[in-house]
Amino acid sequence: MQSRDIFSLAYRSVTGNKLRTGLTVAIIAVGITVLVGILTAIDSMKNSIYTSFASMGANSFSLRNRDMQVNFGDDGGDKASKGNKNQKKKVKKSNSNKPIRYQEAVLFKERYKFPATVSISFRASGIATVYKDDKKTNPNVNMIGGDENYLDISSYTVAQGRNFNTLDVESGRNVAILGKDVAEKLFGKKMKNVINNSVRVGDIRYRVIGVLASKGSSNLMSADNVVITTVNNTRRIFNKPSSSYQVSVAVKDIKLMEAAQGEATGVFRIIRGLALNEEDNFQISKSDSIAEMLFKSLSQVNLFAVAIAFITLFGSAIGLMNIMLVSVAERTREIGVTKALGATGLTIRRQFLYEAIIISVMGGLIGVFMGMLLGNIVSALLKSPFIIPWLWILIGVSLCAAVGLISGIYPAVKASKLDPIIALRYE
Repeated sequence: MQSRDIFSLAYRSVTGNKLRTGLTVAIIAVGITVLVGILTAIDSMKNSIYTSFASMGANSFSLRNRDMQVNFGDDGGDKASKGNKNQKKKVKKSNSNKPIRYQEAVLFKERYKFPATVSISFRASGIATVYKDDKKTNPNVNMIGGDENYLDISSYTVAQGRNFNTLDVESGRNVAILGKDVAEKLFGKKMKNVINNSVRVGDIRYRVIGVLASKGSSNLMSADNVVITTVNNTRRIFNKPSSSYQVSVAVKDIKLMEAAQGEATGVFRIIRGLALNEEDNFQISKSDSIAEMLFKSLSQVNLFAVAIAFITLFGSAIGLMNIMLVSVAERTREIGVTKALGATGLTIRRQFLYEAIIISVMGGLIGVFMGMLLGNIVSALLKSPFIIPWLWILIGVSLCAAVGLISGIYPAVKASKLDPIIALRYE
């Protein structure tokens, strides 16, 4: 028999047992949906993170009191490497994670003579609610205090009104610049009569002096859902004993980035009063290093998704093999008739292998479609472009074909070895 005829027989057999085939296909489809869906969603998150951090600018870095960490588990390897690195230099317990005080940030800004722009900022709240008459925002607005350089270093552009001036910063008076999302929520899409109007953040009333243009970032970072006031205003209203300020530096020539970081480290060590044998009790972070850290964390989710998919596919393979063995037992008489008519053992093996592969590939195709759909729902929520994960589609379908082939080998061999005389007598 030709391959086309064998495939046709296999397809008719598969479609003739719809309930059994449907259940097996559904089990396989679930595993592939999990694999493709999660990995497509992660690709969307990576695009969103890349877009968000790219908007910060590649020529800037920040001084923080502690390193940013995003972990989904205990990263023992990193801790071990840090322990080896810190054997010679250690941080005093009294200095460990010491907040960056405002006075230290101001001293750094005064003493740092490198050709760069320095800004001092403070994130006062990430759950602020902003009011205008009977309108209000959700309680998820970022309240940030900055100086006259903050907007430039953060790559914000003023669409209406003006930036902070020296008097605004020094006096700490209640003036604010609204992000585009906040302005639209309170003043409507056309944003009329925003400048010199007033809004309320909690119980504090602010005069609006500017509205920011959209930064073009994703919902993941909420770059437009922000109210920016002066750093001295946040010191006066939101300051706490444990408050830590952030110092941002934008280098004019990106080729001087490493030199600028080295100079910043030296200046800030002196300001923090660190001895030569002490390690830094602050961190210098760049936007791309933070993005890499997030990508590394997302790669751990990749491993979880792959593990879940393989466990599901392993169960599917066992189920598919059982179903094919049952099929062999049910069709013993049919196999005997086929052999009596001249079919060889090879033909019988190929027919049952084709059946197993057809079932598993059908499940794979349905799973790939559902996974791609679910993953792109996440893309839509993050305002990322539509993603077609060709690599995961290929891997998913190939895995399913492999599952079908492996699951069908034993039943196919068993069917091909049936004695036609005994098979014809089978009831």
